[in-house]
Amino acid sequence: MDARVCASRAGLWTGLLCGLIFGLGLGVSQMVDPRKVLGFLDITGAWDASLMFVMGGALLVAAIGFRAVLRRPAPRFSERFHVSAAGSVDAPLLIGAALFGIGWGLAGYCPGPAIASLGFGNAEALCFLPAMVAGAGLQRWQARRRAMRPVAA
Repeated sequence: MDARVCASRAGLWTGLLCGLIFGLGLGVSQMVDPRKVLGFLDITGAWDASLMFVMGGALLVAAIGFRAVLRRPAPRFSERFHVSAAGSVDAPLLIGAALFGIGWGLAGYCPGPAIASLGFGNAEALCFLPAMVAGAGLQRWQARRRAMRPVAA
């Protein structure tokens, strides 16, 4: 069997395992419950600060993990690291972040917890996920249109 095929399969299995662990963590922390998330976002009402500890723990693990992994010359299952350029804050990023925040505040879901919610039987996620996929498709379509426009001299 070709080494690239083995690496590709190993990468898929590793991704599946990481996704399962991530989904389990979202379930244990109750981030799959939109009421819990909306309670965290409602700072003027009955604020539920418990998700702040979940986010803090996730940031700590990610910070340690990124430091360890980025010391390697390349990832295990890819040719190179795919890291965004530091300091590249532009209008599309800010607009996207604002739309993400508005959607999160309205629905109580963001992509990871919405997908994990399916495993926990949350029916609301069945409505949210098609809208999320449509929004992602619209963004890609818009980006392709923008890339095909001629640049003014």
